[in-house]
Amino acid sequence: MPDGRNRKDIKIGDLVEVVQKHHQRTGELTEGLVKRILTKSPQHPHGIKVQLDTGEVGRVKNIIEEE
Repeated sequence: MPDGRNRKDIKIGDLVEVVQKHHQRTGELTEGLVKRILTKSPQHPHGIKVQLDTGEVGRVKNIIEEE
């Protein structure tokens, strides 16, 4: 399962789990659909930063594969 460190693995509309800035210490994950990809570089060690359709911003930890 691809994790969220490679920009090429993430597409607009993907269902992902992100960790928001204020949840980094606890590692609490928020699930949502990718609205915008905010990280410009091809990869990031802590996960690609995205904006969800809810407006929340976080770094992708898991890409949830659609069945």
